[in-house]
Amino acid sequence: MSGVFAGFATIAVVIGLGMLLAHTRVVDANGQRVLSAVAFYLASPALLFVTLLGSDLGRVFSLNVVAIVAGVAATGAVTLVVARVRREDVGRSVIATLCSSYCNAGNLGLPIAAYVLGDAALIAPVLLLQLLVLQPLALTALDVAVSPVRLPLGRVLTRPLRNPITVGSLLGLLVALSGVALPDAVVDPLALVGGMAVPAMLLAYGVSLRLGPLPGRGVSAGDLGLAVGLKLLAQPAVAYVAGRLLGLDDAALLAVTVISALPTAQNVFVIATRYDRGVLLARDAIFVSTLGCVPVTIGVVALLA
Repeated sequence: MSGVFAGFATIAVVIGLGMLLAHTRVVDANGQRVLSAVAFYLASPALLFVTLLGSDLGRVFSLNVVAIVAGVAATGAVTLVVARVRREDVGRSVIATLCSSYCNAGNLGLPIAAYVLGDAALIAPVLLLQLLVLQPLALTALDVAVSPVRLPLGRVLTRPLRNPITVGSLLGLLVALSGVALPDAVVDPLALVGGMAVPAMLLAYGVSLRLGPLPGRGVSAGDLGLAVGLKLLAQPAVAYVAGRLLGLDDAALLAVTVISALPTAQNVFVIATRYDRGVLLARDAIFVSTLGCVPVTIGVVALLA
């Protein structure tokens, strides 16, 4: 259980440092955009390349992933239906869907998998699912949404191949599948640059918290409640039920439920900032779901462990 609190404490400290930088006027709104841009275009692709390079790809093809996918699909579908009924902007609808279904599998999921579930490799399948399926789809939809002209089908289909995050992920996967061992002269600089990704995301997020409206004041309570409720309650519940139907054992059920209950990932805020769609919703959903994840995770472990 100490791993849960350690993961949350680390995130809170770095976000607090971002707020301090904004409060002391060391970093302003332009600086926050620079941090987000560095994370999006450089650090995140490098981090994802190195992460996927060392992943156990055999863990992707398991029933655990099916249960997790069920939770993601359910919450994403509900969000899209609500957005359709409300006739919301496509770009904002995509960000809202990410808020309700895209979990913090990296900097928070890894310590929770290691210290609560006892196996850090359990987080690899959801990382790959998000990096290679959800994120490319979302980025392609956002590219189309912000384009001032109607894009030809060929350009739409090839958009993911021109996105730095998707390219980094695909290259890492291809190298891992090939079995080629890259020299340290290649991997070490990428690992060093990738180390900036999470801190840059968290610092930019902290700056936004300090400079923007307080959480809960910049977005309607209904929109925020829907996103956070789907993420923390509906997604793990659906994953648990799907796991039961699939016949997963108790350990696997605990794993898929805890992983599905992870809060909204910080890079959703980076993506929202990059495309200028649903920025406040992303920021507030991350903030509230990260706080709410603590009691939810403790409750899940207490009930299922």
